[in-house]
Amino acid sequence: MKLLLLSAPVFCLALLAILFLQSGLDKVFNYKGNTEWLTSHFSKSPLRNMVGILMPLITILEVAAGGFSAVGIFFILVEGNAEIGLIGAQLSALSILGLFFGQRIAQDYVGAGTLTTYFIISIMAIYLLWEMTPA
Repeated sequence: MKLLLLSAPVFCLALLAILFLQSGLDKVFNYKGNTEWLTSHFSKSPLRNMVGILMPLITILEVAAGGFSAVGIFFILVEGNAEIGLIGAQLSALSILGLFFGQRIAQDYVGAGTLTTYFIISIMAIYLLWEMTPA
């Protein structure tokens, strides 16, 4: 029964780890290409002059969210401790809010809409992991 109760938060963290490690590391290893794409994407928005500042910020946030989520799975399964995973889920929600804000400002409503599913999963993970942490 205990393993069954752990499966939902672990699966949520696994999704967040895959999502943000892939996205963040893609930005690290293809920094120039991602910066060029974002510069073009935001060229007609109020954020057009901020890509150079925001790119490293979102990259660090995504890598941290993915890393904490991945390590959080280990801590849940091995030590029964959900605190690292909770930090990962919270950083994930923060990352998604930043991305959502950017998509809305760029008037990419379809792109913003696709982020809502990930946001719901991150909020669900926060709730489940919060319930697992000691009072």
